[in-house]
Amino acid sequence: MTEPGKPVLREVDADARRQAADLIRTARFGALATIDPEGGAPMASRVSIATAMDGAPIFLISRLSGHFGALEHDPRSSLLLGEPGRGDPLAHPRITIFGRAERLEGEARVRARARFLSRHPKAALYADFGDFAFWRLAVEGGALNGGFGKAYALTAEDLIAAPVDPAFEAMEPDAVAHMNEDHADALALYATRLLGRPDGAWRIACLDPEGLDLVDGDAIARLWFEPPLAAPDELRPRLVALAKRAREG
Repeated sequence: MTEPGKPVLREVDADARRQAADLIRTARFGALATIDPEGGAPMASRVSIATAMDGAPIFLISRLSGHFGALEHDPRSSLLLGEPGRGDPLAHPRITIFGRAERLEGEARVRARARFLSRHPKAALYADFGDFAFWRLAVEGGALNGGFGKAYALTAEDLIAAPVDPAFEAMEPDAVAHMNEDHADALALYATRLLGRPDGAWRIACLDPEGLDLVDGDAIARLWFEPPLAAPDELRPRLVALAKRAREG
């Protein structure tokens, strides 16, 4: 139990921000909570998750679902992310992020679609049906629980990267395709040597100035760039340096 007068929340530091970002960037699904337009009760439903280049969650839902109409009526919503492992589920890290959901149209939808399908390729079967739409959660804050006694209140600035140079978005498709087609050996090294993951058919799903997401089936691994890329032309030398480090390590 918490001692009387003892602060419940810890001070947010770099480790807490990174743990929160890891939970968001590697989430395959989450519990989306919306407000029932009829009676005002909270509703929660599981949705598949990917992230925009700045780290904001994006999801694909059907108009036939209750939460679609709920978001149209009131965009306030939250997402609970984090997968429990063995033992007590409350001992495993999770984060609730909250904000306002925005339906994506035009070029924003095109970008969201590409990143979402890179994480959930089977969704291509229905992503373009007329009753489906992509949404983005405009994050306003979050509550991180890193395990017992490790609670943090985070701001949007703690969770979302600075606006991304459009040049990164223009570069991403070709860069991802090139690495997946021509440098599978390097991707395997990133996953096994740098991230400690088992051997597998690892590929890049998507990338951003802060890192890249590696996937192998349902497994997801986040490789962070230290420091983040300042310009797209820094990507190739950074990837070469990471492969060299992996081989030497």
